[in-house]
Formats: sequence, C-alpha cells, structure tokens
Amino acid sequence: MNRRVMLTGLLAGASLTPLLMRDAKAASEAFEITRTDAEWRAMLSSLEYKVMRKEGTERAGSSPLDKNTTKGKYTCRGCDLPLYSSKHKYDSGTGWPSFWKALPDAIATKPDRTIWGVHTECHCRRCGSHLGHIFDDGPKPTGKRHCINGVSLVFVPT
Repeated sequence: MNRRVMLTGLLAGASLTPLLMRDAKAASEAFEITRTDAEWRAMLSSLEYKVMRKEGTERAGSSPLDKNTTKGKYTCRGCDLPLYSSKHKYDSGTGWPSFWKALPDAIATKPDRTIWGVHTECHCRRCGSHLGHIFDDGPKPTGKRHCINGVSLVFVPT
C-alpha cells in the first residue's frame, strides 16, 4: 500500500487494522514454531501471555528463578528451546534472572523504542516469545546483562 493510498484512506475514515494484521501475520510466519492467539492463550497463564506475547514485564523479585543457583539450563516456555545455561547466570541485583550470554543460536534481538530511549529486546528465535532486554552493564567477559522475565523460562536441572 503506498503512502498516498494509506493517507487518503485514513482521511476517509478507513481502518489500518487489515494492514496491521497482515504485518503481524507476516512477522509470526517468520518463526519455526507458530501458534494462533487462542492457542497461546490456552497454554499460558495470563501473566505469561502478557509477557511473552505482548512484550510485558513481570514484577521485579517475583520470579523464583532469580535466586536459583542450581546447575541446569533455562528453556523457552513457549517452545522448549534451550536459551541460557546456569554457567552464564549471575545475580545482577535487579530482581530478574540475569545472564551474561545466551546459548548459541537461541535468541534474536530487535530495537525496543517503547521506554526511555532505545533498548535491545530479546526474544526466542524459534517461537518469537518475548524474553526481556539486553543491557551493557553486565560482567566480563561480555559486559552484557540479559535481564530476563522468569515467566518466559522453564528451568531444567542437570
């Protein structure tokens, strides 16, 4: 749709909903694992859905995974893809599970311009579930802090 047609339609009272729905559908088709909105809602709690599918954030300090020190891996609640290792987890003091790096080929990122400037959002590269954000204030060797919503993760002990 070109800009002139879109602006003319908006001035005439047309809705952008079909255009937005088409773009959302195209984005969801880019992932290996896709589900309908109804399927996501059926498999996730309301908080999990808000965080994972609507890019929300759980309350700081609410996840038991924040203080978890058991050896194991953290997988995506949406598709079971291994995302993080306990070897890369540390206590950032923020109230969210934090890691200084992800497992290879586990996450994808995109710019997030919703709050106080531009941040790096991370999501599961296989199903697109929102995980959290990556900041540049983490420990060596990467200097990164993957600040992750615990509700997006499932811990699997080893």
